[in-house]
Amino acid sequence: MATDSSLPDGPAMDTSLQSICYKHGSLKLLDQRRLPLETIYLDIQDSTDGWFAIRDMVVRGAPAIAIAAALSLAVEVCNMEAFNGTSGDAASFLSIKLEYLVSSRPTAVNLSDAATKLKEAISKAAANALEASPVFQAYIEAAEIMLRDDVASNKAIGSYGADFLLHQMEDSKRLSILTHCNTGSLATAGYGTALGVIRALHAEGVLEKAYCTETRPFNQGSRLTAFELVHDNIPAVLIADSAAAALMKAGRVNAVIVGADRVASNGDTANKIGTYSLALCAVHHGIPFYVAAPLTSMDLSLSSGQEIVIEERSAKELLNSHGGLGEQVAASGISVWNPAFDVTPANIITGIITEKGVITKSGSDAFDIKSFIEKAQCISQ
Repeated sequence: MATDSSLPDGPAMDTSLQSICYKHGSLKLLDQRRLPLETIYLDIQDSTDGWFAIRDMVVRGAPAIAIAAALSLAVEVCNMEAFNGTSGDAASFLSIKLEYLVSSRPTAVNLSDAATKLKEAISKAAANALEASPVFQAYIEAAEIMLRDDVASNKAIGSYGADFLLHQMEDSKRLSILTHCNTGSLATAGYGTALGVIRALHAEGVLEKAYCTETRPFNQGSRLTAFELVHDNIPAVLIADSAAAALMKAGRVNAVIVGADRVASNGDTANKIGTYSLALCAVHHGIPFYVAAPLTSMDLSLSSGQEIVIEERSAKELLNSHGGLGEQVAASGISVWNPAFDVTPANIITGIITEKGVITKSGSDAFDIKSFIEKAQCISQ
């Protein structure tokens, strides 16, 4: 991966908040490990560059890593010299590359979901062509559509979430929201999921304050969410992870909204480590706890969160300062347990905000995500 400190060309939005800068044949990813002090873009030339960018947290956030993976392979294919093979060979080549990319981070379902959809596009193209070129072109087009669709999906999540919260909290003229990790433009193709709801509330003039946790040990909240909130002039306060319960007890939070890396069919949700603790605190203090995520984060193949594979990160993220990038601060010889995610049980989640509406619980106090998705698909058809 080559480093480029200049701001790349991209869609009409402020590039300081654009984690994925793509144009046909070129992909640059904002190195989020360097924020907020430096704005450095890395030139991603192929799927190998994409794999390392995802694994090493250059790009992070479930929607963003799926799109970055898809586009890294699109760039590789676009710039590839002659390919000797049939349409079937091209499909096999792309499928193997996609499986490789999925291995970069296992917990977020968006990545594997994107790979599945791209494989379907590949297979369809291969069945109707003899040569490799139409298959590669179909793949590139499918990856580019994913990029465009993510921004539209995020804005819909923001709109549905803001409207729902305002309806549920009619007694509160202005709302203060607590969020965790980073779920904004830097975690998606643009706008954000949980942070998208906060942006929408702010645009409506009803946001009193956004509270963001620092999100140890990688500090996505203090480095990234705070960066986005300050940039957008959204009234915001940064707190230590351990201050959340005290903040709730003081009556300064109307709702908690977080993102998701994977949601099981029963509503159990995997998200950044510390999310479960926030949910427990919210329940204790009678504060609604919402998950904001696109339908691509829903994994109907899993009956519960017990089946979600939880990624464990390097011990250096805890042993060293700056999420593992700085000098050692912990005692030498200490053992480390550093899960990247935890699972929040569905029974303490109030609702799940998606681009098709808000999933609420049925009379049995359980989410019926499968029926919601089926209904949404019928309406879209």
